[in-house]
Amino acid sequence: MKCFKHWLMLIIIAFPILCAPVSALAADESSSSSSATNTSQVAENDSLQKIKQKGTLVVGTSADYPPYEFTTKEHGKTKYVGFEVSLMKQFAKDIGVKLVIKNMDFDSLLVALETGKIDCIAGAMNITNERKKSVDFSDVYYTGDSYFLINKSDKDKLVNAKSFNGKTVGAQNGTLQSTMISKDMPQANGMGLAKLSSLVIGLQSHKYDGILMDAATAKAYASNNSNLYAFNSKLPVTAGGIALAFPKGDTSLVNAANQTIKKVNDEDLINKKWIPESAQYMKSYKKQNTVLSYWRYFAKGLEYTLIITIVSVFFGFILGTLFALMRLSKNKLLHTIAVCYIEFLRGTPMMVQIMFVYFGIGAIIQSLPALLAGIIAVSLNSGAYVAEIIRSGIQSIPLGQTEAARSLGMDKNKAFRYVIMPQALKNIWPALGNELITLLKDSSLVSVIGVTELMFQTQLVQSATYKGVLPLFITMMIYFILTFTLSRILLYFEGRMKHVH
Repeated sequence: MKCFKHWLMLIIIAFPILCAPVSALAADESSSSSSATNTSQVAENDSLQKIKQKGTLVVGTSADYPPYEFTTKEHGKTKYVGFEVSLMKQFAKDIGVKLVIKNMDFDSLLVALETGKIDCIAGAMNITNERKKSVDFSDVYYTGDSYFLINKSDKDKLVNAKSFNGKTVGAQNGTLQSTMISKDMPQANGMGLAKLSSLVIGLQSHKYDGILMDAATAKAYASNNSNLYAFNSKLPVTAGGIALAFPKGDTSLVNAANQTIKKVNDEDLINKKWIPESAQYMKSYKKQNTVLSYWRYFAKGLEYTLIITIVSVFFGFILGTLFALMRLSKNKLLHTIAVCYIEFLRGTPMMVQIMFVYFGIGAIIQSLPALLAGIIAVSLNSGAYVAEIIRSGIQSIPLGQTEAARSLGMDKNKAFRYVIMPQALKNIWPALGNELITLLKDSSLVSVIGVTELMFQTQLVQSATYKGVLPLFITMMIYFILTFTLSRILLYFEGRMKHVH
């Protein structure tokens, strides 16, 4: 039995880890078999036809990179703007479908593309040999150097790449610039973050000495903030220009995109029309842009945060109770399953679990929404912790309580229901309350998959207003009000339980 238990535990723990490589292997085999077919068959794949039948083109982007893509406010709602957004609107129009934009971290875009969550990437993505192994690129539609963005007060001492020796240089995770720092600036301390807006905030608070980014983006930030300055890094270019990225083998969709890009390049729409439009958005919006005018963003984020918390608490408590009883069971199989579930969920970070559910399970269930994936992951994680809290509460009740209940004529189930569980609940109430408060705060992690909860909305406000501290302060106060109110409610019921018993 011990041998069986060990093997079962190993299989359950290893299963999620093995799923990803198996899926990737299947995808590689599929890609290999596809490439083995003749050229005409590849050129006639049905990816474009599927998009047309679906009626939507789902584009992944990281909308914090002006003037490529960024957010603005229109009638209290988020609007995605920028010259790459204009390009994708033109592409969607040319193929006769509706454009749907999914905003997420830049370093999550390739995963989202490979798992079918998005149809293409429009995220100021440079063509590199490494990326070519995973995706197919369209023709190039924009090229530019890499620029340093620095505080204007450092303008005289930071004049070239060598000036950053021994200093901290930031770059967005997964970008060409992050690779350039590690390769061409070995004596600088490279630091990366998922959001470019967070890097700019760090620069303004002197956490970074400079940020390496695309020329157009650096100039956009510098022109909208008199305290910032941008200059050419003159680092060697090791990649191609900016292009759209598509899944491997989606030749028909790439060909359709190239037709749009050719028309755009022939008419020079990016330089003559779309970049000036983006600059105008930034310039005119700056005059009337205040953090408090984004109260609808915070309200929407609060709504989604409460939805995630309430639903996850409900299902987390049900799962926790079930697995606590399974772990206390004398049935070896049920006990082993419960131990594996609890130890695995407690032993892995929630952020990893959220991304695994969304990108891993979501690769199988293509229609799985980000909000539902976030709720599932948070509920599963909460269930593991609640299970241990409930188990400790049940085991804290002396065995004599059960014996006394049985001697009064109660059967085992009634003794548990009317004697053991009420006392256990009173003992574990503070721990359950603490788990609930932690869950409320941890719901912010689902922002990594694009769920528009409070932290995600805060990042949108930061990107749109070019202010970092005030949006964070407002969000911090909202979380404090929520947790303080919740703790008061929990204390009230704790007092009632003490009074009853």
